[in-house]
Amino acid sequence: MLDFPRWKVSSIVGLLVALMLLAVPSFLPEKMTDAWGSFPHPRINLGLDLAGGSYLLLEADTADLAATGLDQMRDNVTAAMRRGSPRIEIGDISTQGGKLSFLLRDVTQVDAARERLLPLTNGAGLTGQRDWTIEVVDGQRFVLTRTDAGLNQAVENAMETATEVVRKRIDELGTKEPTVIGQGSSRIVVQVPGLQDPQELKELIGKTAKLEFKLVDLAADPAQVARGIAPLGSQILPMAQGGGQIVVKRSAIITGEQLINAQPGNDPQTNQPNVVITFDSQGGRKFARVTQENVGKPFAIILDGQVLSAPNINEPILGGTASISGSFTVKSANDLAIALRSGSLPVALKVVEERTVGPDLGADSIRAGILASVIAATAVIMFMLVTYGRFGVYANIAVVINVFVILGVLAVLNGTLTLPGIAGFVLTIGTAVDANVLINERIREERRRGRNIVQSVELGYKEASRTIFEANMTHAISGVIMLLLGSGPVKGFAVVLLIGIATSVFTAVTFTRMLVALWLRAKRPTEIHI
Repeated sequence: MLDFPRWKVSSIVGLLVALMLLAVPSFLPEKMTDAWGSFPHPRINLGLDLAGGSYLLLEADTADLAATGLDQMRDNVTAAMRRGSPRIEIGDISTQGGKLSFLLRDVTQVDAARERLLPLTNGAGLTGQRDWTIEVVDGQRFVLTRTDAGLNQAVENAMETATEVVRKRIDELGTKEPTVIGQGSSRIVVQVPGLQDPQELKELIGKTAKLEFKLVDLAADPAQVARGIAPLGSQILPMAQGGGQIVVKRSAIITGEQLINAQPGNDPQTNQPNVVITFDSQGGRKFARVTQENVGKPFAIILDGQVLSAPNINEPILGGTASISGSFTVKSANDLAIALRSGSLPVALKVVEERTVGPDLGADSIRAGILASVIAATAVIMFMLVTYGRFGVYANIAVVINVFVILGVLAVLNGTLTLPGIAGFVLTIGTAVDANVLINERIREERRRGRNIVQSVELGYKEASRTIFEANMTHAISGVIMLLLGSGPVKGFAVVLLIGIATSVFTAVTFTRMLVALWLRAKRPTEIHI
């Protein structure tokens, strides 16, 4: 067990040196490491509580989600009644009271209508319920009502998508290590270290970015529109600039879901900022076909329920690209392009809590953390040196190396160090020598039993290893549970703790055993003081 051939010594030393070198870039100015170019220079990122930054708590507008789901179901019902043979004629669809209802023209088609409506409903997760209920009232009126289970399922799905969309938008800003996590059933926590002005962040992630292209309804009666009444199959939308309203067909020609790219640009005629969008192959073909069939007619470009512009289709728009104009600045065009590239939010989000952490507070935390680490390391080193002599020196070397190895592993994992992470770091330093204490005490015990030096050292490491492994396994289990179930600060503490457990066992057992073995082989002492 104390046999360490040259290749094994080289492997252990090489691994530890490599991990320690990976920690070096984190101590250097960022400008210096950026100048290294493609040369690897992993860094430890500082969390919100250390680097300062912005904290936002977003809440989903579930009422808006329910209204959107009602509109989608209305469109689906209208399309389902028109499809198939024979066509099922229905009256105006009402959405009053959060329920969707319509009247059949022909009462003999009740069964056929129900058959077409059933595929529009789905199971609500594992609840055993449907997301919509279908009722027939007075023999010919259908009433569709969304169940609580269906709405909860819709909120859950929307929040999963919204969290991913928000993360993509923040990543587009070029910020480092943002934290975007769900909280409860309808909230999202956003933490962006280093960002001191959250206004830009709020404007970007607050955009739903639901893009639609719809044909303008030229047959609408202006008098009816003035009273807020739109023709069947159309809707009245406000203009984003200059006020006024416009009537558009309810069915979209194409939506933002068929976008594959969006980039800010400039209009070649006016040189004003605009956004150039590119559709996927299916969307490009559909857009080309619709514009070919409607040359000379206007179509509306709609963003988040407001009409940006309504230009005429002077010629078919081929090639799968189009541009969006509408009094943009360079910044607003770039923000819109980011929002469109990231995808539309399935639910509107509003800011319910906002905090800004100043860098001065973070600097104080860093100084306090460094001071605590230095005090802990010094106290541990002095205790081991006084108590165990040479074997304490080996343990102290392992502690110092362990500190840098933890930082190196954190850097490789692109980890974020938070204030609780520093607490875990200090705790790891304090417990890093636990293994050496057990080993050294076991060596003392074997010497009292009359064993020679080599046997005492070998048995000390061998017998203590089982205890060390079991003790650290219990710590690791607790850390894994915190990592899986915790969030934010708890997860940061767990990450540092788990890394510290793994590295401290390696340095305190394997590395110190190698140092002791090399000393015994070189000096062949007749007595040890431990």
